[in-house]
Amino acid sequence: MLNEIDLSRADLNLLTLFEVVLRERHVGRAAAQLNLSPSAVSHGLRRLRLLLNDPLFLRTPKGVVPTARAAQLAEPISDVLARVRHVISSAEAFDPARSSRRFIIGAPDGISSVILYPLLSILQSRAPGIDIGLRQLLPPQGGRSPDRAWEPVLSDLEAGAMDIAIAPIDSVPTRFVGRTIFEEDFVVVARPRHPFAVRPTLDRFCKARHLVVSLTGDAHGFVDSALEGQGLARRVALTVPDFAMALATVAETDLIAAMPRRFVAMQARRFGLVSREVPLRLRKYAIRAIATRAAMMDAGLAWLFGVLQEAVDVGEKERGGVKR
Repeated sequence: MLNEIDLSRADLNLLTLFEVVLRERHVGRAAAQLNLSPSAVSHGLRRLRLLLNDPLFLRTPKGVVPTARAAQLAEPISDVLARVRHVISSAEAFDPARSSRRFIIGAPDGISSVILYPLLSILQSRAPGIDIGLRQLLPPQGGRSPDRAWEPVLSDLEAGAMDIAIAPIDSVPTRFVGRTIFEEDFVVVARPRHPFAVRPTLDRFCKARHLVVSLTGDAHGFVDSALEGQGLARRVALTVPDFAMALATVAETDLIAAMPRRFVAMQARRFGLVSREVPLRLRKYAIRAIATRAAMMDAGLAWLFGVLQEAVDVGEKERGGVKR
């Protein structure tokens, strides 16, 4: 990536600056992350452009976007920085009690809300200086097969847009580390007096008006595929982009929705909703924490990776387990 002549005048901080600007897509936010002024970040980008002979980032009204060359450099620069961090961390052990790092975790809100509060509790007691950023993830549906639906998430991990992703991804390429932290299935949420809640039959399920959580507005989901296998169908009257909005909407309408069991156990009661078993045979999903192998060389990220499993276990104990 850098030739021998460039190495004599290269500043490793410029690669860190590149990584943060690529992640934030905004000079001002990158400056805040780096504890620099926006002008210092702009100056660093000018030096980096000369070093790498490319504009790297183009200004837009909402921030900056990477050039094609910047996108190509994202993975090798991430690998270089991960290896450097590993070298440094091996010389000075990562101490969560003293660390002031910030990690980005990507997950659907139906998953992140399950782990968030026990995770914050653990961090408060063991790593009070560590901050967390949550990034909402949902796959673009659009007819993609399940094994390809989450490919953009893997690409974002490699680009450094987040440190860890948590999602129902069955398998990942060998350049990633994936660990199952819990299994999830779905239940149906509805108002207590909804006809389906009163008598949750398959016929009433099909006749009800449904809400589906979809990032793109695509109304076809895994429930529809299961219904089609039995020669049945349902009407999806509404799609919304996240599970929190789905609960609030079901509470105020005659819609019903299939939603993650743990999320419903935590959140449905405050909306006055009840849950019922789905009158279909649906698969369970392995919810996996995923990071690149290069990133896992970072002792701090590897520590957080392990803490996620503990947060899930603590959350289940506090709720007395998830009833099936």
